Amino acid sequence: MEQTFARRYRLTKTDEFSSVFGFRKAIRGKLLMLHYQPRASGSDDPRLGVVVAKKLLKRSVDRNKVKRIIREQFRCQRINLPACDLVVRLAVKPAPLDGKLLASDFLALIDKLRRPRPKREES
Repeated sequence: MEQTFARRYRLTKTDEFSSVFGFRKAIRGKLLMLHYQPRASGSDDPRLGVVVAKKLLKRSVDRNKVKRIIREQFRCQRINLPACDLVVRLAVKPAPLDGKLLASDFLALIDKLRRPRPKREES
């Protein structure tokens, strides 16, 4: 398995983040929110962007820790992911910053993303 978080797996530009947020599809977890958008047919790699607001975590050490944990989980799960752009953001302020809780929440969101949702019946 590749041990790096290469540039082709990252969302880097503001426009890329904006297009994912503009697609308006999201899954909410306990601590995190996963925004996603399917990629064009020509590309098959998933890409990740992480947003941690200063309003929720004041210390940069804590914000960077959240980003490191999410990137590492993404790197380990990347081969199982569909081709889509993902933006993960912290939805609520974690009381104690628990890395295992963040990792499990991210993995639960990824699991929800992989499972196809049943279509709602129209009345």
